[in-house]
Order: sequence, then C-alpha cells, then structure tokens
Amino acid sequence: MTSLPASEFLDHMLLAGMFVGIFLLITGLGQLIGRGEASASARNRRLRMIRAGASEDEILALLRPDTKGGLVGRLPLLGNLPKMLSQAGMTISPQSFLTYSALGVVAIAAVSAVLLPLWQALPIALTLGLVLPVLTVKARRDKRSKMLTAQLPDALELMARALKIGHPLNVSIGTVADQMPDPIGTEFGLIFDQINFGDELPDAVQDFADRVGTEDAQYLAASIAIQHGTGGDLARIVLVLAKVVRSRISLRNRIKAISSEGRLSGVLLSIIPLIIVGMMSLNAPGYYTDLSDDPTFVKLAILVVFMMVANIVVLHKLVNFRV
Repeated sequence: MTSLPASEFLDHMLLAGMFVGIFLLITGLGQLIGRGEASASARNRRLRMIRAGASEDEILALLRPDTKGGLVGRLPLLGNLPKMLSQAGMTISPQSFLTYSALGVVAIAAVSAVLLPLWQALPIALTLGLVLPVLTVKARRDKRSKMLTAQLPDALELMARALKIGHPLNVSIGTVADQMPDPIGTEFGLIFDQINFGDELPDAVQDFADRVGTEDAQYLAASIAIQHGTGGDLARIVLVLAKVVRSRISLRNRIKAISSEGRLSGVLLSIIPLIIVGMMSLNAPGYYTDLSDDPTFVKLAILVVFMMVANIVVLHKLVNFRV
C-alpha cells in the first residue's frame, strides 16, 4: 500500500476540519434558533409549562432569568447580551451563545483562509460568526418588543373590563395572562406569579417594565405605583393609559411611513462601499492585496473603515426618530 504524500494528507485533514467546523456551526445555529420563542407554537409559553407540570419556581427561573450575566456581563461590547437574550424571548444561556459563536468564527475562518488572505478572512469570520448572531438576537428583541407594545393596549383594556365588573386585581391580571397570546400573556403571567408569591403589585409591574425595557411599560409601572400610593380608580387609569399607548403607536407608524424614503437612502449609501469592495476583490483579486504591504495602504484602510462606520452611525441617527 502506497502512502499519501504529506501535502495531500494535509489537504485531506484541512477538508475534514472544514467539514467538522461547518457541521458545528450549523448545529449551533440550529440550537440558537430552536430555543427561541416560536410564534407558530402554543400561544403562551407559561401556560405550556403549567400544562407540562412545571412549578411556579421553575417557571420564574426559566422565563425570568438573571440578566446581570456574571462574567459575560463584564465583557466589553457584549455586557448587555444576557438582558438582550431575555428580552428576545430566548432561553439559551449567554455562555452557550458565545460558545456557538466562537465555534462559528473558527469554522468560517478556516474556510475563508483557504480562499482569501488572512487579513480578509478574519474580519469575515468575526462578522458572520459573532456580529451576525448578535444582530439576529437584537432583531428578535426589537420584533418582540414591538409585538408586546402592540398588545399592551388590548391587555390593559381587558384588565380594565375585569376590574369594572368586580374582579380582584390579581384575578384581572390572571385573566390577561390566560387569554392573551405571547409575549404579553407570558409577561402578565409572571406578574401574576410574583403577586401570588407575595410581591407587591408595584414591584411586580416594575420588574416587568425593567425586563421588557420599553417606555410604555415604564409608564404602566409609574401609573400603578402612583395609584397604589395615593388611591383612585385603577380601571380608569388603566383605560387612559391604553389610549395613550395606542396613540403613541399610531404616531410612531406615521413617522415611520414619512421617513421611509430617507431610511432606504441611508441603507443604500451605507452598503454601496461594501458592495464596491467585494466586487473589486472578486473581479481583480490583486487590486487591494498587491498594496497591502505598503504602510500607507494600512493607514488609509483604517481611515476608510473609520469613515464608513461614522457614515453609517450618522445616517442612522438622521433617519431614525425616537417617539
């Protein structure tokens, strides 16, 4: 039996390593997506757990995790990751998320290093393996926050109707938790469980507002705290707040429609330089690499990257409005 040459053996080992890395990346992404909150599943995660026989302690531990993050919370640029995962409705731990991301970076870097220079392969690996998953979590968080804000007026009106017909406050909150779909159903269910555990209503609602991180939820927490301290008609306060939240949603949608052209122009102006760099690298591979050893090229490349990032940040600030 003839032995393989050393170079051919190394090629086979490289291909095997690439296959293992890509397999780990796909598996990690599957775990990340599969653990998220699926809109096609049962309407309320808390009710599903109750039907499965979970105790209130287990429900609170899973659906209201510690968002301080421990060691992960001290990482630069990623310190907000535990809270972001919680607000996105994802039960994956920050440690597992970073582990899968690191495996993805290594796998993509190994594949890219075969086709591209190392100085190009590393940014691509970091972008696809770490930045893209973080942006995906952020997009899921924003989508869930918008859905929760859109459901909040209906939940408050349902709660006010229950109060008007004479139901106690905890029963009114439990009605919202049982009848509203996720995410508002699960969040009000957690408020209901906290009250049953002995927490005061203002504390439970404030925890809800801190957990979801929206201004409308903070308005609800402030209104409940004021009413709890001074007294008054809680049903009327909740109805007025529902109208305010609905008006804010309408105003946001109008502003979004008016500024849509500016936001599209900002996106195009931000991605055109990246498209040009990518097309030039494909059509003329040596266009940039032939000059990469020149110290002036490195300085100009850093300056260009800095100006591109500043352009993206400025355009984002110009076309996005906070209401």
